[in-house]
Amino acid sequence: MTVNAETHAGGHTWQSLPAAQQPDWPDQAALRDAIAELESYPPLVFAGECDALRHRLGAVARGEAFLLQGGDCAEAFDAVGADQIRNKLKTLLQMGAVLTYAGSVPVVKVGRIAGQYSKPRSKPTETRDGVTLPTYRGDSVNGFEFTEEARIPDPQRLKRMYQASASTLNLVRAFTTGGYADLRQVHAWNQDFVKSSPSGQRYEALAREIDRALNFMNACGVDPEEFKTVEFFSSHEALILDYESALTRTDSRTGDLYDVSGHMVWIGERTRQLDGAHIEFASKIRNPVGVKLGPTTTPEEALTLIDRIDPNREPGRLTFITRMGADKIRDKLPNLVEKVTASGAQVVWVCDPMHGNTFEAASGHKTRRFDDVLDEVKGFFEVHKELGTHPGGIHVELTGDDVTECVGGGDEIFVDDLHQRYETACDPRLNRSQSLDLAFLVAEMYRDQ
Repeated sequence: MTVNAETHAGGHTWQSLPAAQQPDWPDQAALRDAIAELESYPPLVFAGECDALRHRLGAVARGEAFLLQGGDCAEAFDAVGADQIRNKLKTLLQMGAVLTYAGSVPVVKVGRIAGQYSKPRSKPTETRDGVTLPTYRGDSVNGFEFTEEARIPDPQRLKRMYQASASTLNLVRAFTTGGYADLRQVHAWNQDFVKSSPSGQRYEALAREIDRALNFMNACGVDPEEFKTVEFFSSHEALILDYESALTRTDSRTGDLYDVSGHMVWIGERTRQLDGAHIEFASKIRNPVGVKLGPTTTPEEALTLIDRIDPNREPGRLTFITRMGADKIRDKLPNLVEKVTASGAQVVWVCDPMHGNTFEAASGHKTRRFDDVLDEVKGFFEVHKELGTHPGGIHVELTGDDVTECVGGGDEIFVDDLHQRYETACDPRLNRSQSLDLAFLVAEMYRDQ
């Protein structure tokens, strides 16, 4: 499972094509130096781990498993602490337990974590009180503070992204294999939460059922090793191509190229141009790849994406992450799914119910209604049930903290509450209670399939 340190020319074919959403680096020499240093760094993940995820996603594509993908909208360098990482992981583990037990389905767990430091933006600049500065593109590029100095793109930040991702992955690996993720911990994941939250109390009831099942198996002499650790993978948007290609390596076992910045990468709605650099880059690497599909996506575009990224029609290679909006999902998704299914391709269909449902509150905060998020997921399941295809998973922006960024949910956050703990650097995230609410509702929908 070793990966050579050498980069490969095949990973740079994107450089002759137009690349959307790239920073306007003012110092090209500094950028070259940063890239050269990144090329000498060891891999963050191994090729064999990427292969394992591709096989797990193959089971999802065949209708045998469900993908849970979630995490921060945009990670921040000042949030690479044990508490933040543990809380995020704890929320995903709880959601995974709910989906596995209540939905009776194996769950593939993938975090938007250890690399989600870059964000595409709708405008290159931002104006406040008559002052115009470059827009914030994530901690990998520039600073969040609205000052001229902070907003200058700085390639040294690409090296900080690598170090922050390495620190995060190190802790995630320790948590998932060092006993914290043992299924016997289902109560411990919830101690600080159960008294104050309806979803926490509902989760605790499920945890007691899991306990009884484990005790029964133990009494029968069954104690599987699989219950003691969790397989957990990392993913992020492959946005800054200089960074991604600097971390693309040749696998010593096969000679194939892998982007060793994360197990899975995805191409966003704003960068999936068929003749663009991002799709070209994705076509060259062996990692599992996702592509975000918005409501304007045509079946012809989807089929061309399959031809470019998954020409061998390999289950698990390509994931389509649909982000239609609650008001469009039932109209726009059926034609895409029908045409792709008819082509014989076995892609993973995943619902991103976040990005199509953002609006601006009167207070100026970007937010999302939990009911809209839930309705898009319902529409996603309805379409697949109607067509007899597999609703493969959900892709959500969430945090393990008790933020007030999305309105609604069991704990009922109101628009007037948004200012209380609005902490995101970019898009609004579900908090821990809302995330668990969603997991229970998705498990019910899955059972109804």
